[in-house]
This record gives sequence, C-alpha cells and structure tokens, in this order.
Amino acid sequence: MTIKFNTIDDFDIEGKTVLVRVDINSPVDPNSGIILDDTRMKLHSETLKELSDKGAKVVVLAHQSRPGKKDFTTLEQHSHVLSKNLNIDVKYIDSIFSHEAKETIKNLKNSEILLLENVRFFSEESISKSPEEQSQTLIPQNLAPIIDIFVNDAFAAAHRSQPSLVGFAPILPSAAGRVMEKELKVLQNAIDNVEHPCVFILGGMKSDDSIDVMKNVLENGTADYVLTSGLVANILLLAAGYDIGKVNKKFIKDRDYCYLVKKSKKLIKKYGSKIVYPKDVAIQNKEGLREDVTVDKIPNFSIFDIGIESIKDYAKIIRSAKTIFANGPAGVFEESKFAMGTEDILNAIASSEGFSIIGGGHIAAATVAMGGFENDVNHISSGGGACINLLSGKKLVAVEALIDSAKK
Repeated sequence: MTIKFNTIDDFDIEGKTVLVRVDINSPVDPNSGIILDDTRMKLHSETLKELSDKGAKVVVLAHQSRPGKKDFTTLEQHSHVLSKNLNIDVKYIDSIFSHEAKETIKNLKNSEILLLENVRFFSEESISKSPEEQSQTLIPQNLAPIIDIFVNDAFAAAHRSQPSLVGFAPILPSAAGRVMEKELKVLQNAIDNVEHPCVFILGGMKSDDSIDVMKNVLENGTADYVLTSGLVANILLLAAGYDIGKVNKKFIKDRDYCYLVKKSKKLIKKYGSKIVYPKDVAIQNKEGLREDVTVDKIPNFSIFDIGIESIKDYAKIIRSAKTIFANGPAGVFEESKFAMGTEDILNAIASSEGFSIIGGGHIAAATVAMGGFENDVNHISSGGGACINLLSGKKLVAVEALIDSAKK
C-alpha cells in the first residue's frame, strides 16, 4: 500500500517561511538542565539543514516531556545543541505565538532557523481532538497566517492528535519531513512485502499495544511466530494457566491489565504454537541475585528477565527468520544481571540474515548501548509508540492529516 503525502521535494521553499514540527524530546538532567542524549536532534538535523540550505526561513516547533515531570523544561538548551549539530546558529525565543515571537518570525532571513518554546507549556497541546478541530485552536490560528508551508517531521509523535502535530495540515500546504518520510516508507514497505518466516518479538511494558500488534499480525497472516518477553510474557503465562506468583499478578492488576489476560487466552486458543512464551524466567531471589526457574515453579519473586533456555529457543527462531520486527526489551536490561535476555535477542537479530526492524523506545536505546548492534540492524525506528501503532494496524492521525492535505 502506497501512502500518498507531500514531501519537501513537492515545494519550492526558497524564501518561504516553513514551520517544522520535530520530536526532539530528550533525556535531560533535572538539576543542571543539560541534555544527556542528542540522538533525536541528530535525526532531525537532516530535515532542518536541508530546509536552511535551500533558503527557507525555518521555524521549529517541538516539545520536551510533559507537565509534572522533572524534565519538563524550556527548549533553550535544545537550541544550543541543535546549533552545534547543524553548525548553524539556531535562534530561540521563550514563547510560541506572542507578539515578540510573531515579529521574530516575520523578520527571519532566508536560511535562518528559529526554535519556539516548548509547545506543552500551552495547555491546549495536551488536548486530543480531530485535525479540523485542532486547526481552530490558538497555536495554529496564531501562527498559520505568517507561515507558508507546514512540515511534519515528528514521526515519534505521529500517533498523537495535538494542535502542533495535526492542526496545521488542514489550513496550510503540508509535507512530511525526511525523518517522517523515511520511517513511513521503510515500515510500510516492510509490512507490505513481508518475507516468511516472519517473527515478531514483543516485550517491554506497553502490553496493551503489544497484544494489539500480536492480534493484528496473526489475524492478517503477517507473523509466523510471535515471541514474548517482559510484562507481555507474564500476561501470556498467566493466560496459559501458569502461577506467576502474587507479586507479578499484583503488578499486572495494578496496571489495569487483567483484561489483557482474557484477551490473551483467546489468542492462545486460536493461534497455539505461533505464540511463544518463555519456558523459564529469571527472578530476583531473596539474596538479590538472578535465579532462573522453570515457569511451572515460579516463586513469589519479581520476574525481571526471560530464562536461559527460553533465550536459546528464541535465538534459534530469530536466526531462521527472513523478516524480524522487535519492540520492547526482554527484561530489566538496565541491571546487568537481567540484561542477558535483551542482549542475546539483539545479538540473534544482528546475526540473522533476515530484514530487521527495531521499534524505537527502550529497545532502540538498548540496541545502541549493548555493543553497537545498530550497525547490523536494517532499521531502528525513531518512535516506539508510533511504530507499534502502525504495526497493530492503527492509523497514525498526523500521517492521515498529511494524506488529507495532499488531496487538496
């Protein structure tokens, strides 16, 4: 299926004021305000530099964290890091559509770049509405009259229907930036041209999304096997009738995931051996050490990884696959004694001859941190939530807004 949207190539941008929505949400030290990782800024640098090189007047919209979190802060530090990455002076103003901000935008010269304030400082940005409704909110209504073209490069946030992400496409000529364009083309091409056997590896904490993906890829015949780990595996084990211990049951209950156990029972009954859950798991025992136990003998201790025998089984299936999608770590990989599952799965993916996609978020960070596996993976997505939504068959609202804009 070809997704039809405009790209930067469809517009003459020289001398035009181009508003670019990026996702440069980054780890920030809450005490110093120093950005700890600039990976996302490096990704978006391609789009921003191209626009600047082609003579556009570039205005950048972005967010950092959300209200209530310790890293919810201004974008001043981001402007400095962007300037360094681009080797271009990125101006910054501490407002979004104040008189000063609008005058600064109007006075931009060709090739200059201006970063506006964190859009989540403005309360409307937290409200989800349709693109048409969002186009009537204050950010689009104030900025659109002084903007010529809107470029959405924020694939990582493409599943969110917020004013800065979807509100400009209904009222301005709009295009996908290079990050958005690449993500959609690579992921959609992989989905449309799956080679079998195809293996999905689903782990981490976002179990509701993962089980939606599982259901979708098994129903439509995309997946030959779905390997589970992390909280997803615990839910599957419980659904399969195993006693995973009170502490692990409580963890599932406290996250309101009990309904997923019922959903998983139906999937296991329907798809049987295509859904693979661990035969052993790693718990943290009373001495605080890793202990691998079979799933029929799980004591009342927290499960922090899949076990060694499961790792061997998973690696064998992965190495024989021709297409591999992975989303979510196998366990608490931040602790060295529970990193084995995640590391060995990544090693199996890296050494496989199949086409491999890593679905963003924590698993993407682990891919880079655990010995440079990123060089042996075909594609690492910049957006875990957006990627997993796409794989589960859901439409990305920001992408749909771009598609609708291209029809006008």
